[in-house]
Order: sequence, then structure tokens, then C-alpha cells
Amino acid sequence: MKTLDDLLGEGVSGRRVLVRADLNVPFEKDSDPRVITDDGRIRAVLPTLVALRDAGARVIVMSHLGRPKGAPDPAFTLEPVAERLRELLGSAVVYAEDTVGPGAETAVAALEDGHVLLLENLRFNAGETSKDAAEREAFAAKLAAFADVYVGDGFGAVHRKHASVYDVPALLPHYAGGLVGREVEVLKKVSSPEKPYVVVLGGSKVSDKLAVIEALLPQVDRLLIGGGMCFTFLKAQGHEVGKSLLQEEMLDTCRDLLARGGDRIVLPVDVVAASEFSASAAHDVVPADGIPADRLGLDIGPASVQLFAEAIAGARTVFWNGPMGVFELAPFAAGTRGVAEAITKVDGFTVVGGGDSAAAVRTLGLDEAAFGHISTGGGASLEYLEGKTLPGIEALEK
Repeated sequence: MKTLDDLLGEGVSGRRVLVRADLNVPFEKDSDPRVITDDGRIRAVLPTLVALRDAGARVIVMSHLGRPKGAPDPAFTLEPVAERLRELLGSAVVYAEDTVGPGAETAVAALEDGHVLLLENLRFNAGETSKDAAEREAFAAKLAAFADVYVGDGFGAVHRKHASVYDVPALLPHYAGGLVGREVEVLKKVSSPEKPYVVVLGGSKVSDKLAVIEALLPQVDRLLIGGGMCFTFLKAQGHEVGKSLLQEEMLDTCRDLLARGGDRIVLPVDVVAASEFSASAAHDVVPADGIPADRLGLDIGPASVQLFAEAIAGARTVFWNGPMGVFELAPFAAGTRGVAEAITKVDGFTVVGGGDSAAAVRTLGLDEAAFGHISTGGGASLEYLEGKTLPGIEALEK
């Protein structure tokens, strides 16, 4: 797989470089103008963009944002991202109001050496996500016509067989950006971990994490389970979980995992139970086996944080994916904060597996540098650890 360093070594001055980034950032709900709440993914691709810009390339950036239905939708425009990108780059960024239409064509034709252009949301075009290869390839051909070279640096999208990720690289000389190269290097290291190896999983549903649990269970020394998914495991142990999130259809699966994992699977011993899903709800700490029938668990409790921290403390490798509770609401953030702080103290290699975990690190004001690596792609990270082939990586390796 050729890298950004290889491309820079060949020389890019005057060449049109099409960069697939992942600028799928979250916004404050109902804000007008729209306010980005976490620009981590924008900042993550900056080194690649700066290196290309400073080397004199004509940089054309493309990305998706949200899940529009294959047509323009003002709710998912990349215009606010272009503004933030200008601020972070400290230089002009041209914004094209379409992806492959007249506006984009004119902007690409006018682009000068060392300048940056951001195309409008890729998913405003049905061909980007189409399952019809011919439709996808037709859209990819329009994108590829803009450039001389392709750089894949949108790690958060490499597990998708989309036109900009999978089909465009087949049409242009292609290189892995610095971010993608680093992500793959880190995940290879986690796939052959130094022991003891502790995995911390949170999030809402067991079904979302089942494949990675199955893949990691033979490797881990401890698998710590928090978040909404822990209640299905607790129910599988025979405990009542009140109104907490529960996947009834996963109970037998959880019983099987608990039987196979034995004491290597660690569940919360207490939870923060609330009267309703609200920051102002009445709440208190209760034993994990004593959740009242009219309450729902929204965080792990302090004894669980201590238990998890003790398991984490002796690790040489830690992989964390998924918050321990509803960290966005202040009364239910302590579990995620406590576990995250325990991970920062590990004398070894620590990885935050993207998604909500990475957002939690920034939202809670934790020191990003205290972690070995913070991934930009939660889904991509999990699928890599599951042993799946990632289409975007496959395309760059060809």
C-alpha cells in the first residue's frame, strides 16, 4: 500500500489531489446557524491536507455528512464544515455548492497550486452509496475526472463499499493518507496485543457489539461491559433491570457468552438508576442486582468504576469502545469519566475506538494526549478487529 510519504516523494506541485476525508462531525441540536460540537475528525485529517497544500498540490477534499437520502438536503450541507476547515487551516478553502455538477467543475478548473477546495456532501448523490455497482462506478468516474491522484484518508468510512471509498481508487493512482496509515498500524498492534489485554465495551446494544465480543473473547484477559448493553447481560444472570434498555432476543446469547467467558467478563456491580431519561430526573446509586422496577439504569456506579479501574490498572494493552453511561447528561457522566481516567494511567498501549468514546473524551475535557491513540472510526475499528475485510483498505492495497 503506497502512502502519503510516497506521493510527496514523487512530487505533487501542480497536481490535482482528490482526498477522501471523513468530516462527518456532530452538530448542536436545532442550532441556527449550525454549531459543530466536536471537530475531532476535521482536526485528524489536517496533517494530510497541510502536507499536500504546502507541497503545492491542488487539494480537492470530499466527504459525507449524516445520512441524506441521495439528494441535496440543507440539513446536511458541508458549508459549516468548510468554515471550520478554513479556521483550522488558517487559509482559504473554496466551497463548491454541489459535488460533481457545474459548481464543482468550475471550482476545480479554477483551483490554483497550494489551494484547497471542499466539495458538497457526497451523499447528496445516489451513486455514492448505491448497491448497484454500475451506478456507483458512474458517480466514481465523475469524481475521478477532477483529479490526477487519489488519497484515502477517511478512516471512519473505510468499512463502507461506497463510490468515493472503493471505486474511485480503482480509477486513479492511489495512496493511503497519514491518518489511515496510522489507524491501520494501531489496529494491527491491538490485534496482536501485549498482555494483559483488557477490552472495555459500552454503548447501547449487545447486538451491535456481538461480532467483536466473539472475536475478542479468546484473546482478552478481561472484558469489561458497561453502557446500555450491560443490562441485557445482567438480565441474563437472572437480575431484574427495571425499565433499563433490554434486548430480550439477546438473552440466550449473553448467557452463552457469560458461560464461555467466565470470570474474564466483568459486569457492573452498581448502577445509577433514574426515574426517567432526563438530566433533571430523580436518580440514585443502586446495586446492579437491585434496580427498582420503576427506574432505568443510565450509568455505572462508583463501585463499578473502582472495579473496572482495578482491572484496567494492570493491563499492558487496553481497547475501549463505547461510553459507560449517558455521558451527555451531567448526572450520568461519572462512569465514563472514571473509566476513561483509569485508562489514561495505564503503563502500556491504550486505544480509544472512535465513535461516542472519542466524543466523550473531548466532551468531558479529558487530555487526548493521555491516550495512546484515539480512532476516528468506531465502526471501522470494530470491523477490523472482527477480522472483516474493509473495502476502503482493500482498494488502497490493490
